[in-house]
Amino acid sequence: MFRQTLIKLTFLNSLVVIVLISILGGVIYFYTNHQLYKDVNQSLYESMDHFDQQPDGRGDMREGNGGPIPKFVRRDPRILTLIWDENDQLLSEQNRDAELFQDNEKRIRPTAMNTLTDVDVEDFSFRYIAVEANHPELGKITVQFIRNVNSEQELLERLLLIMLVGMGIGILCAVASGYFLAGKALVPIKNAWQKQSEFVSDASHELRTPLAVIQAKTEVLFRAPKATIQDKILDISTISNESRRLSKLVTNLLTLARSDSNQIEVKKEVFQLDHLLLEILQQYEEIAMYQEKTLRLQESEPVKMLADKARIHQLIVILLDNALKYTNEGGEILLSCGQTHNSIFLKVDDTGIGIPEMDIPKIFDRFYQSDKARTAAEGTGLGLSIAKWIIEKHHGKTKVQSTLGKGTTIEVIFPRTPKS
Repeated sequence: MFRQTLIKLTFLNSLVVIVLISILGGVIYFYTNHQLYKDVNQSLYESMDHFDQQPDGRGDMREGNGGPIPKFVRRDPRILTLIWDENDQLLSEQNRDAELFQDNEKRIRPTAMNTLTDVDVEDFSFRYIAVEANHPELGKITVQFIRNVNSEQELLERLLLIMLVGMGIGILCAVASGYFLAGKALVPIKNAWQKQSEFVSDASHELRTPLAVIQAKTEVLFRAPKATIQDKILDISTISNESRRLSKLVTNLLTLARSDSNQIEVKKEVFQLDHLLLEILQQYEEIAMYQEKTLRLQESEPVKMLADKARIHQLIVILLDNALKYTNEGGEILLSCGQTHNSIFLKVDDTGIGIPEMDIPKIFDRFYQSDKARTAAEGTGLGLSIAKWIIEKHHGKTKVQSTLGKGTTIEVIFPRTPKS
């Protein structure tokens, strides 16, 4: 699948670069062509205008090779002048290249008046413009102003060759760079695909475990249809616990799936963060006492916060539940909050088993649990992933400090002025 995508992206990237190179080459070529022939065209037009401004030139005569011909003063020595009679016969030239034109009268004879025209004669290239005039003795004549453009033509041919070679090299570089860029573009896609595959695999594994327990215990109950609830209380209790675990797992998976597709809206409101911490503390005090752990709220100044209260509540519960889960009996969990000029912080300290330093960057990954944490408690590894999503939705950041055997501190820092 990725191979075909790589080929398609390479083709598209290369095509875009090739089109751009072609357009740029065309612009350079035609601009150079225009600039090179600009002087040629101007000199031809000036010669024609100069001829029209000579009132005596059309009447003056001089002896030519074939008889009397009109004469006039040439303004540009680079311009050759040919004169044709009304029968399209070449009368004479005011230049020394008579033989070249006399041998190629059909090629050089003007076919359009007052229009720039290109013509090739033997190994030479010319551009000319012709104008008709009435002569008192010769009648209707055609005066042709012609200029050699070999140097311009050679320069354009050399430029075209260089551009074709350059474009060939450019196309090869475009294909190579297109392949490279396509590979780079596919890296995040491959990573996302791999993470999705791992997510599906891990989710299937986590779902299969409670389902297998429920199925096994249910089959045990079916084998003893006459047994009372009291006789099978342990099996029923196990089914109930696994059902709750399964329900929680499905809820977390649904939350993450909806967060990935941006289907969950964040509804912000102003509330007291310190009051919210106190409410949650009161709810979890009995649980902590039952587990023989101490749960305290550090006294702090009132902290007013603009955020989604329900999601912040969920975040605190996840962090607190995580701390209780990995803190041994006799340990302590401390909740605190505060504010600075630019930020609001929320902190959860515990004296639990700690996290290995190499595992700290991974604790917010989905389904991730460090080996030591697994020995202390069971979990799905989704809670902190949801916490990460809540923090990111509120443009916050986290700081995690942990020492094995001594405890962990997770600090969440939110901007005091929320971003839109």
